[in-house]
Amino acid sequence: MPLWKIYHPAGAYTEQDKKEFSQRITEIYSAVPIPKFYVVVIFEETPPGSVWVGGDRHDRFVRFKIDQMARTLPGPVIREWWIKAVDEATHPWVKDRGYEWEITIEEPPADLWTLSGERPPPFESVAEKRWIEENQATPYSLAERLPVALSLAPGTHDPGD
Repeated sequence: MPLWKIYHPAGAYTEQDKKEFSQRITEIYSAVPIPKFYVVVIFEETPPGSVWVGGDRHDRFVRFKIDQMARTLPGPVIREWWIKAVDEATHPWVKDRGYEWEITIEEPPADLWTLSGERPPPFESVAEKRWIEENQATPYSLAERLPVALSLAPGTHDPGD
């Protein structure tokens, strides 16, 4: 799951802004694809005088703390591409409004994560595909842990090939 904590000045975002912003964040992850319900966004208002940068009060600062348990970013090129995509996705709510901002992404271990008591199914598994379609965490069988495109033996191919 990506968990976004957005620390922002009090009153910076309306309810509609929060809805649109969280929908945009969800879009970038659902393109992976991962289930939409994996994406959690928490808006945390910071009262005036609560944020200090470099020892100076900074009331126009937004901080993004992102935990990504569902996927890890393999290698520096993908990491650079992803942080740029995340940064650009935030621009309408920070850069375009005159805020300064900072983003950090952490990748906690996926095996220490559950959703409503269920361990997330493996990437590209039958169960994950079902979770994406149903948009909810539900129990799954051992067989559903298998990849959607399963090849059990070398040289095995789809008869339609």
